[in-house]
Amino acid sequence: MYQTKRLYLDMQEKWTFELKRTDLYNNVAQLLDDLFTQQGRDMGIFLSYYFKKEGAVVENVSLQDLDQHDKLSGKVTVIFDVIHFNACLNIHDKGKDKMELAYTIDPSNQSLVLTGPYWPEREMDEL
Repeated sequence: MYQTKRLYLDMQEKWTFELKRTDLYNNVAQLLDDLFTQQGRDMGIFLSYYFKKEGAVVENVSLQDLDQHDKLSGKVTVIFDVIHFNACLNIHDKGKDKMELAYTIDPSNQSLVLTGPYWPEREMDEL
């Protein structure tokens, strides 16, 4: 259903989603909205990679804004819930966040590639 490609050198995530509705290529907002609804769990896992050091997971991903570069590529802003949970420390916090993702539609392979932002890994602090 999807492939995960983890890029450890530059801390940027990419996921490829299979598209089932090729008739929506001309309506990218509807295509992405359908994808986020149908693949909500996978979208949460994809975005959770950016919050794993905080011990958080992402849920309820939805489309906020769309900026098309051309018919098959552009940027999309998504909003979602970030949930911090730790039973041992009695923590269960939920907050909203958003992130800008790049997208590319590949009609020949009937797929959509989402690329997350570049987040450099923080070096150790000096003492």
